[in-house]
Amino acid sequence: MTGNALTAKLRQWPASIKNYVQELQTEMRRVTWPTRKQVQATTAVVIAAVFAFAAYFAVVDLIFARLITRIFDFFTK
Repeated sequence: MTGNALTAKLRQWPASIKNYVQELQTEMRRVTWPTRKQVQATTAVVIAAVFAFAAYFAVVDLIFARLITRIFDFFTK
């Protein structure tokens, strides 16, 4: 990149940032934000799903741990 091209890019940088921020503000005005009730409902679903998956994986882990222990006990006796 030549010196002139680099200088031109550096001069365009503040204008590019300003344009980006303006477009961002315009897009944020178009966003349809969820209501508090919707956020609470989806948060409850996520928390319930996390606990359900944690319980499932705890049971699977327990089963595999016991199975592997029995296999090792079988071959070490």
